[in-house]
Amino acid sequence: MKTQIIAATAALTAMFLGVPAQAEKPISREVLQLTQTRECFGCNLRGANLRGAHLIGVDLRNADLAGADLEEANLEGADLTGANLKDANLEGAFINSTTLNKADLTNANLSDSQLYSAQLEDATLIGADLTGAEIFNTSVGVGGEYLEEQ
Repeated sequence: MKTQIIAATAALTAMFLGVPAQAEKPISREVLQLTQTRECFGCNLRGANLRGAHLIGVDLRNADLAGADLEEANLEGADLTGANLKDANLEGAFINSTTLNKADLTNANLSDSQLYSAQLEDATLIGADLTGAEIFNTSVGVGGEYLEEQ
């Protein structure tokens, strides 16, 4: 009976996240926490498969999502303040009213994503791919710091 409950939970979680049931890597404790509580403050989600996930309004402040696959994820209203999204795949993601203040999006793939009313204050976007992205009511800073000559 216990084995059946665990198998059913894993299958439902995989369906919720859009992950194939035959995934090579088992679902981490942090991904389960995120799907069950919608909160994962400071979680290690490095390399997590969150492709197509409905992460509406989730709390991912200071989470480590480096290299995570968030392709076509719905991040509407999510809080990713201070999150590490280096090398993350956000291709086609829906980033509406999402807080990404102080987030590190170095080399992140944001191609074909929709950034609507997103907050990117003090976010790092060095090397980020914004090809084909729809950016509306979102301030994206271009440039870097100026070094004083000595």
